[in-house]
Parts: sequence; C-alpha cells; structure tokens
Amino acid sequence: MANAIFTKEHIMFIPLKIPAYPSFSDDELVAFCMANPGLGVERNEYDQLYINATPTSALISSNNSELIGELGIWNREYKAGKVVDSNGAFFLGDSSMRVPDVAWIHIDRWNAMSKAEKRSFPRMAPDFIIELKSETDSLRYLQKKMIKWIENGVRLAWLVCPDSQTTYIYEPDKPQLAMHFEETLSGGEVLVGFSTRLSDILEY
Repeated sequence: MANAIFTKEHIMFIPLKIPAYPSFSDDELVAFCMANPGLGVERNEYDQLYINATPTSALISSNNSELIGELGIWNREYKAGKVVDSNGAFFLGDSSMRVPDVAWIHIDRWNAMSKAEKRSFPRMAPDFIIELKSETDSLRYLQKKMIKWIENGVRLAWLVCPDSQTTYIYEPDKPQLAMHFEETLSGGEVLVGFSTRLSDILEY
C-alpha cells in the first residue's frame, strides 16, 4: 500500500483494520472503508491514500447539511436525480477514489446503475459536486482537487469557501469563476431550475 498522506490537522490515533497487501485493489479499498466507517479515506490517481479522521466542527457540519438540504429541496420538486451526502465515494476514470461533500447524479444515470453499484462505490463521476472548505483545509489542495473532478467527467463543481465568502465555479472548457455569497448561484444546464444565494443559508 502506498504511504498515506497526512497533514498536521489530520493526525489522529485510531485502530485500523488493514489487510496485508502491498496495495489495495478497488474491491479491497471498498472493504477497507466499510471496515473502518467514518475514517474519511480518499485515494488519488497515484494510489496514495488520504485519511482525515478528524471530526468536523459543528459550524462546518451545519453548513454542509444546509447545502445538502438546499439541493434536496430542489431535487424533491423536480425529481431530476439523486443527492449523495459526504459519505458517498466514487471511483473515477483516473483510478482515484474521491469523496465530495455533496454530489448529485442525474436520474437516468442513477437508474442505469445496478443494485450492486448503488450498494458500493460507483465507477462514475457525479454530474455535480460541492466541496466545502473547512478552517483547516488548504485552498490550493482543494482547487487542484476541483480540477481533477472536472477532468474526470463532473459537469459542474462548486468550491464553497466560507472564510472568504466566495464560491469558485468549475465547468469543462470554461474558465474558473468566483462569486460572492451575496450573488445568486445557478445550476445552469446541469441543475435546471436550481438557484441559491449562499448568504441566505450558510453561517460564517
């Protein structure tokens, strides 16, 4: 297994159940995550594991719930797809396994998935994702991660940064756009009919 990468903020002593293999296959990585729920594991395209075992603050958790709720209210009305929370992982085309804070999958793609895929980590990029920056997150790392999401097939991605009250918007073949929380965000052609103003729902 490749060396796990930790930052100072992420170090936490916790018992792990790690199989005796030099590296994880996709199935072994799923089994490892299922055996260690709540560990916060991601894998990059170089087979390196990122582990964040630190619980989030009440403020970040509340803001994440608000983002999920806002998307969920729209989705309940339009029945356009499925909302996935921050425990949902995805195997991407570059062999990475990543976990967004919020994800949305179009209903046609969701219905095309088998029961086995839905009960595991699907091999697909969501149509839309949100990453919510916490106080300890590196903005540079998250911006690189957003580019990876887009390169792997995500159609719309928002990086929400409460500390600067800024949302960075990523779409394929378009320049990055930055919008203030007071401005209205639109779901465009991906989330048709969805809009929100983050200053109305987030605390910062």
